[in-house]
Amino acid sequence: MSLVVLEQISLGFGKKTIVDKLDLRIGEQDRIGLIGPNGSGKSTLLRMLAQEQSEDAGNIRQSSDLRLGYLPQDIALGSGVGLLDFVRRSVPGRTDLEDRLTSAETELAVVQEKLEAQMAVAPDAHAEIEATTESLMALAGRIADIHEHLTHHDMHYSDHEAMQILAGLGFEGEDRDRDIGELSGGWKMRAVLAALLFQQPDLLLLDEPTNHLDMPSVAWFGDFLRRHKRAFVLICHDREFLNEQVNRVVSFESEGVRQYRGNYDKYLRQREEEEIVLENQARNQAREREKTEQFITRFRAQANKARAVQSRVKALEKMGKVAVFERRNVIRFTFPPCPRTGAEVIKIRGLKKSFGDRVIFPGLDLNVMRGEKIGIIGVNGAGKTTLLRMIASEIGIDSGEIELGHKVVAGHYAQHHADALSRELTVFDEVASQDPSAGQTRVRSILGAFLFSGDDVDKRIGVLSGGERARVALARLLINPGNLLLMDEPTNHLDLESSEALAESLAEYDGTLLFVSHNRSFVRRLATKIWNVADGTVDTYPGTLDEYLDACREREAGTGGGEALSTGSSKPTRGEAGSQVRAAKKSEGKQEDVRSRHLSRDQKREQARKRGERSRRLAPLQKQVAEFEGKIADLERKQKERGAKLADPAIYDDPAQRIELLGGYQAGAEQLVEFGSRWEAAQEQLEALEAEISQTQL
Repeated sequence: MSLVVLEQISLGFGKKTIVDKLDLRIGEQDRIGLIGPNGSGKSTLLRMLAQEQSEDAGNIRQSSDLRLGYLPQDIALGSGVGLLDFVRRSVPGRTDLEDRLTSAETELAVVQEKLEAQMAVAPDAHAEIEATTESLMALAGRIADIHEHLTHHDMHYSDHEAMQILAGLGFEGEDRDRDIGELSGGWKMRAVLAALLFQQPDLLLLDEPTNHLDMPSVAWFGDFLRRHKRAFVLICHDREFLNEQVNRVVSFESEGVRQYRGNYDKYLRQREEEEIVLENQARNQAREREKTEQFITRFRAQANKARAVQSRVKALEKMGKVAVFERRNVIRFTFPPCPRTGAEVIKIRGLKKSFGDRVIFPGLDLNVMRGEKIGIIGVNGAGKTTLLRMIASEIGIDSGEIELGHKVVAGHYAQHHADALSRELTVFDEVASQDPSAGQTRVRSILGAFLFSGDDVDKRIGVLSGGERARVALARLLINPGNLLLMDEPTNHLDLESSEALAESLAEYDGTLLFVSHNRSFVRRLATKIWNVADGTVDTYPGTLDEYLDACREREAGTGGGEALSTGSSKPTRGEAGSQVRAAKKSEGKQEDVRSRHLSRDQKREQARKRGERSRRLAPLQKQVAEFEGKIADLERKQKERGAKLADPAIYDDPAQRIELLGGYQAGAEQLVEFGSRWEAAQEQLEALEAEISQTQL
């Protein structure tokens, strides 16, 4: 059943068309990812679905009794209500029941007083007393009904469930009675998101819900959405989150709004295939048009060819134009080579920082070496942004030392920088003010890389969208980036393609990079080292995000690495611990050879038995893993062959073969996903069994 139906919807602002004759149906099981560049109209479409933006033409129909929840990017909340009460009262009908209960109890007290007065003054006035008693009983019955409704309400919307949702989004138990007016903007967004999840609406409309979430909260939210059996429409710049959550993509493209089945990666593959098909159709049509025009030119003057010429002329007139895809503009820039710094870029010793009675860092010792790209992760409020701002000298330290190395020049991008731009300045003037020595050509070149060209550079900052302001703030930084970049959530307010382009450019940056991000794909693309900020410490891990998470899982499972998270010289880092483990295993193998020469015959026999038992138990899984690897390799080879054929324009002269190839390519892609999942499952079983056997044979 369709929850919402958009029929021939059109909307525009001035000369800009947002949607034109859009048809869209949202079903009960649809999990839609809404994608497109900043300013294309994604948030506007969500507002139309939420009935907060009227359309110019067309019709929007909703199913009867549709319960809809909408999370906008900009949250405005008042004060005077506790956090838990805010979440509880957000459920439609609860506030009305509580108001009715208060009114009925007040009325009951008045009638009770009246009855007591009647019985005291005129105890023989039976008729009046009986009438008042009946009113009292009726009120008592009404109150009982309201309590029954509230009990039924609480069964479906319990305080326990509300607290679970709040905890998942990062709130502490003591926050339950905290006035929501005291919360910062990011935490207010979390409170509204918690209220929406608690309501269990039929359709959720979520505009960048992960923007103010830390990694643990994003993980919890992702798990919640996977269990959520109702429909949603999601705007998100995290590629991995989209791939995990959506089964349908609605995309704002240059040619209009398009719709695709599958997750984001499937959308990209379908889009690429469409582009190949259209380009080859256009190429074939151009060849056909050229041949026809040559025929007309050659035989136009020959009377015996007049009919054939006229036929070709009519065919040429009827020949429509194949519209190839117009590629979207995406931010593209490269960093200039950085001046070389000393080997040690940042040295932090005994760093202490508090805000009032709250101690953020009791004493940090950290080092950053030249060329490192450090991803800083941790829960919100742990001190990630505070640490970056202290390194950037934006806020002071209580004691200790932060020392920048030889010839280090730092550039800092923070979330609040986009909001702190001068609203009265033009885009050009704002960026040029960062480096007065930069000429007009260089400023315009950098602005062009961030999609500001022509009259766009003369727009005032005050009229720009959040995404456009973020691009201006990045352009300000990059006009003179220095050789140390400090970046706090740089992908917030950027569209997905711009986020990936930024990651691509930063990957080529030859300076040193420290960045805070909740965007897993962004951290995976860039980080060569992880800092996890928690409980006043910074745990350092010299590896990628995936290696860090694997080490965390190993530690939690008790398979070693218990010391790996510690910082300081007294204990090894995770990377050192990993090296020690590998060295220990190598040494263990050598020692085993030495010990085996001194074993008795019975001991050798027992060892042989254990090896045979181990081989017998592991062989089926090892065989299964090898078979899956063979199938995956074979599928990848076939996909490569199909891709090469699809890239050949001649294949599009044979529609049957083209359809067969495209079908095979799509089926092969799905098989690769399936066998990849089965290989991962078998590999995990094999590793678990190896660990179990190792434990039992100790």
